[in-house]
Amino acid sequence: MTPMVEALGVEKSYGPFQILKGIDLVVRPGEVVCLIGPSGSGKTTFLRCLNHLETIDSGQILIDGDYIGYRRSGDHLQELGPREICKRREQIGMVFQHFNLFPHMTVLENLIEAPTGVMKVPVKSAKEQALSLLKRVGLAEKAHSYPGDLSGGQKQRVAIARALAMKPKMMLFDEPTSALDPELVGEVLAVMNDLASTGMTMVVVTHEMGFARQVADRVVFMADGAVIESGPPSQVIDNPQNKRTIEFLKAVL
Repeated sequence: MTPMVEALGVEKSYGPFQILKGIDLVVRPGEVVCLIGPSGSGKTTFLRCLNHLETIDSGQILIDGDYIGYRRSGDHLQELGPREICKRREQIGMVFQHFNLFPHMTVLENLIEAPTGVMKVPVKSAKEQALSLLKRVGLAEKAHSYPGDLSGGQKQRVAIARALAMKPKMMLFDEPTSALDPELVGEVLAVMNDLASTGMTMVVVTHEMGFARQVADRVVFMADGAVIESGPPSQVIDNPQNKRTIEFLKAVL
């Protein structure tokens, strides 16, 4: 079976600062992988590399067997043009910390913008799908509301629905609950849990250890730009072997 994600020797630097130091990670179709670790460990940078929002300095990343931002030309990788990159990126949904909804559009308009504009889905079909997705995330009654009228948890659920409107092969989540008040975290995690149960491939950067323990097939602990420990939650969270992992979990649990 072709891996959904195959990252080999991924390195990334900003000036003199090396952020990723040879990351290897394989994610199988339908697998939920949670990336945990201290701030500055490279988790978000790596996630953004998976959909080519950040370019890598060396190594390679394949999504479902294809390079996301490049094509192979002999022994070299040639970066694709912006239009081709966007086309390949369509298969990867991403949910950010701060929602990134269009404030001047209704919830429904936010959901149909990309399907109608990018995929050329007829407006009627896009609206039907959007309403179905809003129902799925428990927000059917908010279709004609504006983002400014929603709570943080509702905005994030809309952001998830918007990503799903593109019918992605996999979903990336960059600390989707970190900007939420504590009482709103549960409603977003419940939607993500439901999504995982459908077999969606998910890579999640999170500090929610309870979610990682319950939902993840695999937990990857990163520190200082490297993968320190990887395995099922019962191993990495409940019985970590590496001293660095143990220290981190003592601080956050």
